[in-house]
Amino acid sequence: MAITLRQFQQFITIAQFGSYRQAAEQLFIAQPALSVSIQKLESEVGAQLLERGAKGVTLTPAGQALMKDAQAALFYADQACRSARLVALGEWGTLRLGFVGSATYTLLPLCVPAFRSKHPDVKVELREDSTIGLINLVRNHEIDAAVVRGPIADDPAIEAWVLEHDDLMLAVPAGHPLAAREKIALRECRNEDFVLYASTAVPGLHGEALSLCHKAGFTPRVSQEAIQVQTQLSLVASGMGIALVPAVTRSYSPQHVHFIKLTDTAAHKCLSLSLVACRDTPSMLVTRLRDTILELVAR
Repeated sequence: MAITLRQFQQFITIAQFGSYRQAAEQLFIAQPALSVSIQKLESEVGAQLLERGAKGVTLTPAGQALMKDAQAALFYADQACRSARLVALGEWGTLRLGFVGSATYTLLPLCVPAFRSKHPDVKVELREDSTIGLINLVRNHEIDAAVVRGPIADDPAIEAWVLEHDDLMLAVPAGHPLAAREKIALRECRNEDFVLYASTAVPGLHGEALSLCHKAGFTPRVSQEAIQVQTQLSLVASGMGIALVPAVTRSYSPQHVHFIKLTDTAAHKCLSLSLVACRDTPSMLVTRLRDTILELVAR
């Protein structure tokens, strides 16, 4: 059926004014052209819709039946355009955001409420996973963006924006002989058991911790592996070993864990939290989120 929204608008306007002439003036169209357009509409519908009479133009029963749906068609067409426009502007829609556990310490509680306040019509769906799991979800378009712990490997399919940097600190059980120390060189820990990040799930953090130990002159003796920082700290509190963890975790750690600052220069600002998204599918929602986070971090 070759009926257009323009024909619906013309039909509705004629019915509202009860006059072809006034409707033509309102629509900025010649009256003969308007008459031809309505004739084509009636031909497509298969029924007379408008009837000229002494009191003006009125709706036939078929016209009355069409009126409600024609108005609805114009309304939903307008809504569809509005929705598309708002999505393109990053003001409406659903933002699927992934995050690593350590992002919940400061970054997410600070930035998500600010983003939702600035963009109240955007629904935020959160999903927790490991860094490598989140990057795969982004690459497969299962989520729009993710806050991941770095360093992260270069990937031509992924665009990344560093949001904040952090140090590596040493976490030890509260009853450990080193717990009385405030500062320490990592080489002093060469004979300790380590709770390390799992290389398959958290390759960036695993590699950074391993590299730091190698620079200190030893290969760590690994007693346990963990994916999340909170799991690492729980294992440390349980006496399973010591761990290298992001400094941000010290404010949200179990009471049976003590943190020691590393004097090793390589431990300073070696970690990062980054926002990642796919390069081939730019999203204004992601851009809005990125700008909100960077603005807050800059403050």
